[in-house]
Parts: sequence; structure tokens; C-alpha cells
Amino acid sequence: MILIIAEHTAGKLAKATLEMVTAAQQSGREGPVTLLVLGQNVAAVAAEAAAVADQVLVADLPALATYNAEVWAAATTQIAQEGEAHTVIIGGSRSGREYAPRVAVKLDAPYLEDATKLSSNGAALQAQRYTFLARVTETVEADGTVVVTVKPGSFAPAAPAAAAGEQYDVELDLPAPRVQVTGRSVEKSSRVALTEADVIVTGGRGVGSPENFARYVEGLADNIGAGVGATRAVVDAGWRPYAEQVGQTGKTVQPKAYIALGVSGAVQHLSGMGKSKNIIAINKDAEAPIFKVADYGIVGDINEIVPALIEASRK
Repeated sequence: MILIIAEHTAGKLAKATLEMVTAAQQSGREGPVTLLVLGQNVAAVAAEAAAVADQVLVADLPALATYNAEVWAAATTQIAQEGEAHTVIIGGSRSGREYAPRVAVKLDAPYLEDATKLSSNGAALQAQRYTFLARVTETVEADGTVVVTVKPGSFAPAAPAAAAGEQYDVELDLPAPRVQVTGRSVEKSSRVALTEADVIVTGGRGVGSPENFARYVEGLADNIGAGVGATRAVVDAGWRPYAEQVGQTGKTVQPKAYIALGVSGAVQHLSGMGKSKNIIAINKDAEAPIFKVADYGIVGDINEIVPALIEASRK
């Protein structure tokens, strides 16, 4: 089987999980697409998972209430071995990248990291991924049982299946964790998360200042219910937090609409948003690389154009 470890937050299946299902379907490998749901009080998550997978394995335990890399790796390894999984797919989130290599070591399996495309070459699994600061796409492959992490935003979310998959409760032999989580801090925001947003407004260095970023980027995003993104230059300058960075060293997104304000369009940034369905760019530099990928472009001063957009969005 193809085993996918479901990612979920606040009782809801994460968009990244639907993307992993698509990756599994496109991998060319045979066997049922199986979602493993780990956590406590995850009945609602399991029901969502059943709508997109062939089967769902549910481990609803107090010991899984809080993420722990050791525990997640042990649970994933046990189910992969018992189910004779030939492919284990884990999300390329911060936690996924933490425990996925542990799973590969426990399974004595090859590890393909940050895949943006999956396919098969006979019995081998092929994965494409970015390298050399996203200037090069390399193809790697491995035989036998393979552990893969999927770069978020690289695949379209899977649509619900015609019939719901079967659900099964599983028993786990979990180790006592050597690391204890003593507390968590969650960034509070009324905006939709970048990786979940259908519309994203991103600001680049061209917005001019932190004050302009708040006025134009946040102002437009809040009026249209969009997520807020930033380029690396903006994050490095301290204008915005790293959590909002889009690009090769930030988040990869694939929204229905991506509005770039004052974004030049460096190749590292394009690798993180180039698959957006509609790209709208506003920049005073007519030669900015962003216009080469934009579906709609406006050459002009954002100090004049964006206030008009905000006013129009209010109407």
C-alpha cells in the first residue's frame, strides 16, 4: 500500500494532506492509498480523510495528543511494516521533515526529500525536486520501500472520491518519549494561513517600508479575505515574520489568485508561487521578472494603484 501520514490542525484535515493524496495517485505505484491519522479526538479528521482515501487507519490515543518526533516515527514505522507499505509519504512541513528521516532509518529505506513531482520508472519511484537555489530541477529515484516528503503547495489538492474509504482502528506499541513538550505557543491571526489560502497578497521590497506594507498589503488582504505573504528581502529586513515568507527558502503556495505588490520576481521567489492559477503583478519597473509569469500586470506606482484597489474592494 501507499501510506500517507495525515496532517491536521484544530480538528480539520490540512490542505497538505489532500496534496499528498494527489502525489500518491500520480506516483504510478500500485496499491490502496491509505491515510494514517494520529492524534486524540480525531474522529472528524478521520471522516474527512475517508472522503479522499481508499482506506483510513485511525490511532486515537491520549499519548498522541501532542506531536513528538520519536512517537510519530515509531507509529509510522509500525504501521508501514504491518501493512507492508512500499511507499510512505509525509508532508514537508517542519514536523514532517523532522521525523521522516527517522522513519527512513527504521525502515532501512531510501529517503526522497521535498518532492515536487512523483512518477514511476518501472519498479523505481522517481521524484523531482529543486536544487541550486531552485535554478535546477533534479530527478532522483529509488527502488523498493521508499520514504518521501512532499513539498507543500507542489500538487493540486485531491477531490473527494465517489465512495468513502473504509476506516479501521489500529493499536500501536508506542515508546516512552525521551523529550517532553512542556508548552506550545501558537501565533494568533484572524487571517487565513498561507498554505490554506485561495487568495494571497504578497509584498516585496518595492512597497517601500514596513508602514506601507501594513497599509497596502495587509489593507488589501484584509478587505478581500486573503492570506498575507512576503518576499525574503522583506523578511530579512525585519518588516515581516518568517512565517509569511514565500519562496525557495519559505513556503510554497498554489492559490487561485496571487497578487504581488512591489515584488521583483527573483527565481527563488518564483519557485514558491509559480504554480498559482492566476498571478497579478503590480510594479513600477516594467522589466521586472515577475511580469514574465504574470497573467495580469500593471506597471505603475503602488502608492496610487493599491489605494484604488482597496477602495474598490470595499464597494
